[in-house]
Amino acid sequence: MLTYLLRYCLQGCHQILGLVTPVDPSIRVPVVISFGAIAGALSRYYLTIFCTRWLGTGFPFGTFLINLSGALAMGFFVTLVTTRGIVSPDWQPLIAVGFLGSYTTFSTYALDTSVLLQSGHKSLGLYYWLGSACLGFLSLELGRILARRIL
Repeated sequence: MLTYLLRYCLQGCHQILGLVTPVDPSIRVPVVISFGAIAGALSRYYLTIFCTRWLGTGFPFGTFLINLSGALAMGFFVTLVTTRGIVSPDWQPLIAVGFLGSYTTFSTYALDTSVLLQSGHKSLGLYYWLGSACLGFLSLELGRILARRIL
């Protein structure tokens, strides 16, 4: 079902890209990202439901699988784009920002960490890697505390 959904979305996006290509990039790029985001969000939603039904609720298998598969897809896609250059400029924001950004922000987090580490900013990359996870969790808890105080 997921492959059918992705194939259907990509075919539709290809047709849409053909329609919006002549448009100014300041309009075209947000439209393209939006179509990718719709497909990414729906993929995340249905994969989470599938994993919950199949594997239960004792562990967040859906989120775990989504984050790992999103990071894998981001690494594959970015490498394909940077080394082969075979992806059209319109497809890059659709897939990397729209689809994968909506599917999981973890893929972007993993990519940003990798870029920092590979560019020689090892300490900054490690701070970002650990800081995002730790401070993200603390921010979530702070949000919960603030919400409880308001209610």
